Amino acid sequence: MAKRSKIVKNHKRAAIVARHAERRAELKRVISSPGTDWDERQAAVRALSRLPRDSSPVRLRNRDAVDGRPRGYVGKAGISRIRFRELAHRGQLPGITKSSW
Repeated sequence: MAKRSKIVKNHKRAAIVARHAERRAELKRVISSPGTDWDERQAAVRALSRLPRDSSPVRLRNRDAVDGRPRGYVGKAGISRIRFRELAHRGQLPGITKSSW
């Protein structure tokens, strides 16, 4: 089980990312556009750097949906490798079967 504070902080980051996503996308489009004037591009870079650091989606951490474990995340199921193994053994993951030979 992860620390509750880390789980809550990640949820807050997700909200900040969602709030600033449109503005970040607009600024990045201006920066990467080949027809943008140099001064306009520099202004967009400055505006992008003034946005909150946590508004970048790179700062989000994939966590286990059940207990918040940050390591060993299995994206297809949205849970950690340990929880994935437990649920697969119990047959509670649809489409996942335990192989034995």
